[in-house]
Amino acid sequence: MLGIYNIGVVLYGFLLRIAALFNPKAKLFVNGRKNIWEQIKTKTKPNDKPIWFHFASLGEFEQGRPVLENLKSKDPEQKIVVTFFSPSGYEVRKNYPLATVFYLPLDTQSNARKFIQLVNPKQAIFTKYEFWFHYFKVLDENQIPLYLISGIFRPSQVFFKWYGGFYKGILKFVTHFFVQNTESVSLLKSIGIDEVSLSGDTRFDRVYENAQLPKRLELIEKFCGNSAVFIGGSTWLPDEKLLVSLVQEHTDWKFIIAPHEIGGSHIQEIENLFPKAVKFSSINTQFQDAQILIIDNIGMLSSLYQYAKVAYIGGGFGVGIHNTLEAAAFGLPIIFGPKYDKFQEAKDLINIDAAKSISTQEELNHAFELFKENAQASAIAKNYVEQKKGATEMIIEKLLNN
Repeated sequence: MLGIYNIGVVLYGFLLRIAALFNPKAKLFVNGRKNIWEQIKTKTKPNDKPIWFHFASLGEFEQGRPVLENLKSKDPEQKIVVTFFSPSGYEVRKNYPLATVFYLPLDTQSNARKFIQLVNPKQAIFTKYEFWFHYFKVLDENQIPLYLISGIFRPSQVFFKWYGGFYKGILKFVTHFFVQNTESVSLLKSIGIDEVSLSGDTRFDRVYENAQLPKRLELIEKFCGNSAVFIGGSTWLPDEKLLVSLVQEHTDWKFIIAPHEIGGSHIQEIENLFPKAVKFSSINTQFQDAQILIIDNIGMLSSLYQYAKVAYIGGGFGVGIHNTLEAAAFGLPIIFGPKYDKFQEAKDLINIDAAKSISTQEELNHAFELFKENAQASAIAKNYVEQKKGATEMIIEKLLNN
């Protein structure tokens, strides 16, 4: 199985180099790893013994950020190295001031050994997922503690299948798991992994902190005026198509659309759906008269929710919904598409009547009517986040005592 795994990693790298010829994201992935070893040699010193945080992408960074920043606040001299697998994380956070940031080289035996030798971390912390055999094995061989935080597991995953022995072996390199729910605890224990704590999800700490001191956005305030605001966060084209009818029927509301992808082609698709919309990058003195604002940049979304009454979170017609907790922390009732089964918080919010999953235009309209003046749903959503915070404190205590 290891041979197949190795071939798969090499093949993945080869296919990405081909894709980079015509796909901008693949190009960033490939070009970002050019001269990676020189970057690492130049920017790190093995004697620094940094803590290594790895994140798949930007969402996982925000999830693990409370732990990183808490550790740094307790010891400002502690060096931190951050790696990303995806360009959507690296390109946004490459200048993050609290850490030295790199792309993670692909998981080959030689890359893993070279990376660990050059960085020489005293601890490694992965967030939620990404289980790389060679990196985990080399950490284990060098007796470097490896932690997984905000982990979540499902019975359908390969680790828990009769044919998943190789992947179970990867999990057993982890020193300790901090997981989000009791099902994950039970699943790990069912395959002989007892070093596991039910800590919850560190995202609750992050979004709660953000909601307490949100960044004021004066231009957004001018756009909103005294109108009620509906925000579509991390939307994709199938989501945006559903919103057209809602916009047309509710002219007394303002709509903010912050798409997941902000490339020119997708922004143009949104403009085609909403011809009278204005883009944030090209607003003028009359933009407050517009009904629809398109956010064509990255980094504002978590602060935008403070101005809304109802949120729609995108991704539910694709691989899965995006972050619902940022909106819930501001007390917003939430609507999203049908693919949410991998997200415990989405299930929770539905169960407490603070969210609705929709599949059709009619269901979207019904959910909006239910939530647009629903103070109870708003209070429930906000309270849900407040009650779930605290994972960071538990994790930090364990990390500092080991």
